[in-house]
Amino acid sequence: MSKRVILGIQISNRSVNATRVQQLFTEYGCSIKTRLGLHDVASGQCSASGLILLELHGSQKDAAALERKLRSLKGVTLKKMSFPNG
Repeated sequence: MSKRVILGIQISNRSVNATRVQQLFTEYGCSIKTRLGLHDVASGQCSASGLILLELHGSQKDAAALERKLRSLKGVTLKKMSFPNG
């Protein structure tokens, strides 16, 4: 990959929507260099939404396929950042 690509993924209704997101992470696991999950915890309860940051590497084709599939999921909002390598 000629660029450093970071995906920000917000998942609403995590208890329902996170399973399919996790399946895609497993399917494209070799393209994920770094994964960071952020969610709020209050009074011992997990938040209904979550934010995940992914740093991708490998082929641009695989990265584009993962991005496309994530964008197609209900309850998922995705933002992409690209930085030049160097």
